[in-house]
Amino acid sequence: MNRYPLWTYVLIACALLIGLTYTLPNFFGEAPAVQVSSVKATVKVDTELLARVEAALKGASIVSQGTFIDPNSVKVRLADTDTQLKAKDILSQSLNPDRDNPSYIVALNLLSSSPTWLTSIHALPMYLGLDLRGGVHFMLQVDMKAALTKRLENLTGDIRTQLRDKSIRHSGISREGSNILVKFKDAETRTKARKLLEDNQQDLMFTDQDMAGDEFRLTASIKPEAVKRTQESALKQNITTLGNRINELGVSEPIIQQQGADRVVVQLPGVQDTAKAKEILGRTATLEIRMVDEENSNPATLVAAQQGQVPFGTELYTERGGSPLLVKKQVVLTGDRLTDAQPGFDGQTHEPAVHLTLDAPGARIFKDVTRESVGKRMAILLIEKGKGEVITAPVIRSEIGGGRVQISGRMSSREAADVALLLRAGSLAAPMEIIEERTVGPSLGADNISKGFHSTLWGFTAIAIFMSIYYAAFGFISVLALSSNLLLLVAILSLLQATLTLPGIAAIALTLGMAIDANVLINERIREEMRNGATPQAAIHAGYERAFGTILDSNVTTLIAGLALLIFGSGPIRGFAVVHCLGILTSIFSSVVISRAVVNLTYGSRRRLDKLAIGNTSWK
Repeated sequence: MNRYPLWTYVLIACALLIGLTYTLPNFFGEAPAVQVSSVKATVKVDTELLARVEAALKGASIVSQGTFIDPNSVKVRLADTDTQLKAKDILSQSLNPDRDNPSYIVALNLLSSSPTWLTSIHALPMYLGLDLRGGVHFMLQVDMKAALTKRLENLTGDIRTQLRDKSIRHSGISREGSNILVKFKDAETRTKARKLLEDNQQDLMFTDQDMAGDEFRLTASIKPEAVKRTQESALKQNITTLGNRINELGVSEPIIQQQGADRVVVQLPGVQDTAKAKEILGRTATLEIRMVDEENSNPATLVAAQQGQVPFGTELYTERGGSPLLVKKQVVLTGDRLTDAQPGFDGQTHEPAVHLTLDAPGARIFKDVTRESVGKRMAILLIEKGKGEVITAPVIRSEIGGGRVQISGRMSSREAADVALLLRAGSLAAPMEIIEERTVGPSLGADNISKGFHSTLWGFTAIAIFMSIYYAAFGFISVLALSSNLLLLVAILSLLQATLTLPGIAAIALTLGMAIDANVLINERIREEMRNGATPQAAIHAGYERAFGTILDSNVTTLIAGLALLIFGSGPIRGFAVVHCLGILTSIFSSVVISRAVVNLTYGSRRRLDKLAIGNTSWK
């Protein structure tokens, strides 16, 4: 009656063993570390950089606890925070001799101290939120006026291109405030242009305006719904861009969330250096296509340009091979016209390349420029943090249409993938200003962890004492089930790599109180069956069977409330809800399955059972 088959015990044992394994990493804590990542797309993180880092630390007599390399950074684990600060200064000086043009970001970070054997089976600690781990918090304000201005500029260019393609002559196109003004010499041409533009520009409203003399104007303004859509798109693009850049640099579990209509919250747990965090946020890149200044590309002019005498209307850059290159300031195309960037290979030379896809207006502009510039060089620049870098400067062999562009020449497959990733991350759709920043130190985070841990520990201890006194042996079994519940909950959170915050710790404490409630129901049901004259074995069986329905109903209703918090909540509320919902599931398993397994092992094998220790007196 009160026996489980062998496979059930084996399954429970395996679940507890896996739970213990994935809970263990959380007890090893974190060690101070230094993270080195690339500032430029053309500067790679590889084994050569790892060797330079190790050599710099060895030269300064700094002993590391281990150096690691991942696709985006080199990380050095150190013994204490003093050594961490010293290592940061040494690496900054060694890797960035030119402070005005750094090649690497050297930032403070924290790394798990888990043993290698746990890490190898992907047994990792839970991510800790900003309030527990320390880190930096930013509130950024998006400039929505700039987003609308940028949209108006793009629409102005589109109107100019469409009128030219249809050979409709105009007297000038300009932007005045939030309107686009197109001038014509006669009403018939204006009517023809308006019909064309209304068919192709769905986001604009057009109004005729007659002026004195022979000037006929067509005024275009963005529709209110298009304004709202532009602002929402700008905010989403900024969030996506920030996410791409921060994730690429390996920051553990960054939080990037919209707050209100025009604000973004960025939290970087573990990053202790505010200045470097700002540098990470500013790392966005965009593409610019310009023409090479062929007229001033003779050796004498290039030498003079290197000495500071740059011809008017041009800028001096350096190609990947180190050769100087004069590029016109006029921008032919920007990354705003880019819809996709993917790494690949050149179809003829089979060299690594980046394949770009332009939107319809960008494809038309690129086709016109390449048609008029056959035999000339076109420079493709990557603009990052206000500084440009020439990726390639090919010769235009023929007109290029269809919106498909290829960047190739002297790049590896890894470089092609990196450039494509950087271009997909794109530039910010609108400028952002940091209006709030704060740093949570690791000592404050450690204090929060200590208080949260002790509150949970004392709550657990109080429950254990009460249950053991009130329900005797069955109370002790309930405490074992409660321990397994906590073990499994922490293991699942670690396995899912969830982010634990102070509200999450509160949810764990609440889960313990709710989980023991199920065992109270079971124990009281068993006592009731004994009072009604049932034998001990029959009372155990009936107690678990009849209490299960009540336990399930109460937990399902609580789970519904938790899911509502998870779906409609945000920030700390969602963190609380995740732990709360997982805790309900583990509590059902531990209070019903695990506790009954222990009871069955204790009492199930006894053929003759006269009494049960389930209270201050034994029931017979």
